[in-house]
Amino acid sequence: MLNISKNPLNKTVDLSTYSSSKRVFDKSYYKYFNRFLGAFAIVGVIILFLPWTQNITGRGNVTTLTPDQRPQTIQSQIPGRIEKWYVREGDHVKKGDTIMQISEVKSEYFDPNLVERTAQQRDAKAFSVKSYEQKVKATDVRIAALQNERILKLEQAKNKLLQARLKVQADSIDLEAAETNLKIAQTKYNRADTLYKDGFTALKNVEDARVKLQETQAKRISQEAKLLASRNEVINSQVEISRIRAEYSDKISKAESDKFTAQSSQFDSEAEVQKLENQYSNYKIRNSLLYVTAPYDGFINKALRGGVGVTFKEGEELVGIIPDNVDLAVETFVEPIDLPLIHKGEKVRVQFDGWPAIVFSGWPNVSYGTYGAEVVAVERFISANGKFRVLLKPDPEDHPWPQDVRAGSGAFTMALLDDVPIWFELWRQLNGFPPNYYQPQDGSSTTKAKK
Repeated sequence: MLNISKNPLNKTVDLSTYSSSKRVFDKSYYKYFNRFLGAFAIVGVIILFLPWTQNITGRGNVTTLTPDQRPQTIQSQIPGRIEKWYVREGDHVKKGDTIMQISEVKSEYFDPNLVERTAQQRDAKAFSVKSYEQKVKATDVRIAALQNERILKLEQAKNKLLQARLKVQADSIDLEAAETNLKIAQTKYNRADTLYKDGFTALKNVEDARVKLQETQAKRISQEAKLLASRNEVINSQVEISRIRAEYSDKISKAESDKFTAQSSQFDSEAEVQKLENQYSNYKIRNSLLYVTAPYDGFINKALRGGVGVTFKEGEELVGIIPDNVDLAVETFVEPIDLPLIHKGEKVRVQFDGWPAIVFSGWPNVSYGTYGAEVVAVERFISANGKFRVLLKPDPEDHPWPQDVRAGSGAFTMALLDDVPIWFELWRQLNGFPPNYYQPQDGSSTTKAKK
């Protein structure tokens, strides 16, 4: 009844006296449902006091632990033209296997015998260096011979000078004797002339004395001339010594100049040899670069320059390669507000894309399909996406990661923090508070293990 009448019957008529009303109004409805609600409330209250593991979630991808194991591209150090491919995409190659053959595109390297010709030029210059070395040695021998010859010539000239001086002394003595003889002859002539005037001697004696005086005067003049000639020989010997010194100094200086010229040419040739040796090494290495080889054992990922006859510049990417055996890791990104909660050695749970998993973020021990990881490094500068990068490695205390996980796959990570009651976690989430800030007990890594 809608009870819209102004004369309600429920106030004037007692319905409890009827048997039908007793069956309806005395019956208890929703008995089991109310029991269920009560039990559910009790269980809910109990659940609020159960432990809950705080965590920091993040998205990332699978990478490698060391940079040299990450996928990379192979570049050519020289510009060239692709002549032939030796591999296909997906092929397995070993270190040193030829991937492609290229050819030169610069005209100065077109000569196929460039290395041999450069080696010949180098050998010719090396022979020139040896020739200059021999010339320097010959010049040294010549200088030594000139020095020895100068010594002998000077000794000879000094001996002549000594002989000339001795001759001057002898001629001086002879001149003194001639002057003495002249004085004696003059005295005899004067005596004979006096005696002749006094009549004590004959005229013949006077004439003999006059002849003797004249002969003596002639000898004195001749001896004086010899003395002057001897003195002139002394001067000539001194001049000869000076001439010899000047002559051999000029010869030795010229020989030394020839020696220095030869040494300069030798040094220039040695510099040319070094330059040609450098060119020879460069050309030889450049020829080896005409074959692009694999830097390590791995798989050809993708050909970035396809076809034959395609030209490229130095440093351009030609083909992608990925190492054969790698140590997998996961790089994930966390918010700056969560960065103080991440420490090296923290335990992290990882869920890989494509692998079935049942994840309970607060109860990692009951999750299925997640794998253990450990924090290796935390980036010290923010990334381009506004988050900080964290690198994870497999946890050695947990079961190993799947073998079929490839680098580049996506990953979902949960960094495990403190254990708190569920009511506290709900209260924190409702108020927007961050997880509990804490430091590891040993100062380096936490010993918490969430299995």
